[in-house]
Amino acid sequence: MKDLKIKVCGMREPTNIQALSLLPIDYMGFIFYEKSARYTPELPNIPIPDQIKKTGVFVNAEKTYIDKKIAQGLQALQLHGQESPMFCEQVKTAHIEIIKAFGINTDTSWEILAPYVGIVDYFLFDTSSPQHGGTGRVFDWELLKSYPYDVPYFLSGGLDLTNIPSALTITDERLIGLDINSKFEIKPGLKDIDKLQQALKIIRHE
Repeated sequence: MKDLKIKVCGMREPTNIQALSLLPIDYMGFIFYEKSARYTPELPNIPIPDQIKKTGVFVNAEKTYIDKKIAQGLQALQLHGQESPMFCEQVKTAHIEIIKAFGINTDTSWEILAPYVGIVDYFLFDTSSPQHGGTGRVFDWELLKSYPYDVPYFLSGGLDLTNIPSALTITDERLIGLDINSKFEIKPGLKDIDKLQQALKIIRHE
């Protein structure tokens, strides 16, 4: 199994961010969606190692708002709403990666992803929900077998210490990373660093 990229999302507390920044992760997510329990109004002014990409999570936000957050130091955008392919093109810059999230269930038609192919860098597949993720629930990973495009994707939705080993058995080369969040929290926005260290040992085969 190739090394997967690791994204830890929903960060907010300064000391927690500092502790997480010492771990071997690839993306650190900050949620700029007011209805989220992990909402943060500003990108924390805390030094984060260059190898960890600061990722802003947005849901149907205005371009001017996203541009303001990019100027504060974001290196990736995770768009979790109904953002159009044209909008994704508009917010993409030379140094910004675009991750377009989709909620997945048995009714999902992969055809809705087609217009984004060639525009976004990655897809992120989460459990379908009205609140745009953060449910802590797992969707049926068997559905991924019918995913028809070449765009690499992150797996999200309810990943925890018990099911991460199963995620590592997915042989799809397009699976590029794991997005972990609610199952590693002491409370919304506050991660359990010890649990994350355990997860990383499993993922990194240590």
